[in-house]
Amino acid sequence: MAFIATLRFRSFALNSFTPNDMNVQNYLLAAILLLARVGFAQTTDTLRSRQLQAVDVRANRLGESRSLPDQHGTYLLAGRRTEVIRLAETDADVTQKNPRQLLARVPGVFVYDMDGSGNQINVATRGLDAHRSWELNMRYNGILTNSDMYGYPASHFSPPGESVDRIELVRGTASLQYGAQFGGMLNIVSKQADTTRRFGFESINSGGSYGLRSTYNAIGGRVGKLTYYGYAYWRHSDGYRQNSRSDAQALFASLHYQASARLSFSAEVARSTYRYQIPGPLTDSMFYADPQQSTRKRNYFSPDIWVPSVRADWQIGSKTRLQWVNSAVLGARNSVLIDAFATVTDLPDPVTGQYRQRQVDVDHFNSLTSELRLLHQFRLAGIEATAVVGGQLMHNDLHRQQLGKGTTGSDYDLTLTAPFGRDLWYYTRNKAVFAEAQFRLTSRLTVSPGIRIENGNTQMRGTISYYDPGNLPNDISHRFALLGLNGQYQLNQAVRFYGGWSQAYRPVIFKDIIPASVYERVDKNLRDANGYNAELGMEGRWKSWHLNVSLFDVVYRNRMGTLAQTDAAGQPYTYRTTIGDSRTRGVEALIEGEIARVGRLLVSGFTSTAFMDARYTKARVSAGTENRPINGNYVESVPRWTSRNGLTFRYRTASVTAQYSYVGSTYSDALNTPVASANGAKGPVPAYGLWDLNATWRVGKLLTIRGSINNLLNNQYFTKRPLFYPGPGVWSSDGRNAVLSVGVRL
Repeated sequence: MAFIATLRFRSFALNSFTPNDMNVQNYLLAAILLLARVGFAQTTDTLRSRQLQAVDVRANRLGESRSLPDQHGTYLLAGRRTEVIRLAETDADVTQKNPRQLLARVPGVFVYDMDGSGNQINVATRGLDAHRSWELNMRYNGILTNSDMYGYPASHFSPPGESVDRIELVRGTASLQYGAQFGGMLNIVSKQADTTRRFGFESINSGGSYGLRSTYNAIGGRVGKLTYYGYAYWRHSDGYRQNSRSDAQALFASLHYQASARLSFSAEVARSTYRYQIPGPLTDSMFYADPQQSTRKRNYFSPDIWVPSVRADWQIGSKTRLQWVNSAVLGARNSVLIDAFATVTDLPDPVTGQYRQRQVDVDHFNSLTSELRLLHQFRLAGIEATAVVGGQLMHNDLHRQQLGKGTTGSDYDLTLTAPFGRDLWYYTRNKAVFAEAQFRLTSRLTVSPGIRIENGNTQMRGTISYYDPGNLPNDISHRFALLGLNGQYQLNQAVRFYGGWSQAYRPVIFKDIIPASVYERVDKNLRDANGYNAELGMEGRWKSWHLNVSLFDVVYRNRMGTLAQTDAAGQPYTYRTTIGDSRTRGVEALIEGEIARVGRLLVSGFTSTAFMDARYTKARVSAGTENRPINGNYVESVPRWTSRNGLTFRYRTASVTAQYSYVGSTYSDALNTPVASANGAKGPVPAYGLWDLNATWRVGKLLTIRGSINNLLNNQYFTKRPLFYPGPGVWSSDGRNAVLSVGVRL
């Protein structure tokens, strides 16, 4: 007899039933309900199948983070530090995608605010650069979204927070399977269709401070073997600062066809675009006088990115699975602006009454990726093992057009009045093969060796108006092997020890080899940055408490920078080349769990804290006309202490979370300039602490109300002094703001 039963576990957002999710009491309750539903009315000769009605089992969730399983799809992750954050189980501000709240339980995450709330997420871990998350392998539903891994690996794709089911983060020690990035992989997983219904609908509508308003609407369901899901999104905000308006749109459509019990096909297309009015950098004196003021009102930035993909998933046998994914990142990154220090005003000419012409820059992305992965379980000399082998082909064509002469107008206008000063192509063809295996040497000990081999070439061609054409062509090869080894010891069901070491690299990207002016030259023999990630940690779960503590070491060789040089005629120039190495060592600790339970009132809390010591080694940089050693200097934008702490009160279907975030002080440049420059471009970034207050109320099954007050005490702070886009200087982060959202599911 076949017994068919459905158990639906619902509490604040409990959508799945796994051993890690439920306590012993919930297991027993589920079993009792299942047995009661099935009953024992069968004959001794034949048993008849019965279709059972759904049984609801309700349980409170603490919103705690989880680790990915040892085998996650076709990825092998034993021996690594991983995190899974289910957004529906938290009270975080998803409308504005506030990363210090979304990733609060990931210790050490550095957040860089620069694109206006709700637009881009700029994050990094373990002392890496957070600019557009470009040190991470960024994915959406497992699909690569970095705009061009070899030309400009920034992630301009920005899905709405309302669409996200969970965020998965895998640290760099697992990079051999998905890429070679130092930072690891961050996978944003969208909500999926309710496959128990032919049609479902969800609408989330929000309003908030500074003209914020947004709407997210999704449909989904299953008809026979076909499952469909899609959403449309729109958001507007006037922005915290003057002249910081933003408008965003997003679309997504997904079709999944279950051809048989073992074979399925999927097709997805996602689009994100936004237009952000850039308010311009400030000097320190401007910031402290009025952090909301603006130095620019004619600057704009707008990426428009499409990510289509098709996927085949074939369970060849009980021990073998094949997955083939083909995807693309298509679109453009556009900007029109006055690119100057905060001390340079943008005012009309007193004689003509006309503004100066703006600079137009456009990047055209055309990145194609094909990934094939084969997972197989086997036994070798009596040892159980699982292996993954695969390959990745990348065909990237980045067309970069910069220094175009734009109009004198004030609106978003990419019209040119003169040709681009830089018109360049960056072609990359790269092949990679990888293999990794998990050997279960004992019932408790797992060892995972791996290798990744890269073989590719990048060619830069085109014209630069101020540069000798003979010096421009540049070819860079990427040929190397990366090795890694991870291990895990499962002390008991509650405690595991993990650790590993894996090599990584970062290719020389477009901006590294483009001379900024006629006074700059570029090393023709640039080398890709390389190094390794190492970690050692312990994770344990006892009753309602979760602890995850790890030590890490990241070595980053061949960092890019500039040196002062003099030519044969005695003329000085700057020389872009590798300036040395850096090393970041630290501790990451997460403690979370239930503090008290009084009747239906549950109090839980967490602390997510990291200490990082990031220093330059064997390095020097230019300081005016001389080169200075910077051995022992702190790496820019790496706080020694980062701590996020939360306290949640839950009563029935309502919850309130208070979160305090602290980020230590940093430097903006490798020289560790101790006093801010007059234009604000160099100097320290002060430490700051922020309080956020978030609440969620689930009214029955259909209605959800969320509210947030971010930066409750209205602290004025900034997170970084960028050296390039969106302009050198101080960029104010948002002061106190509030948002209220209402969600309906039918």
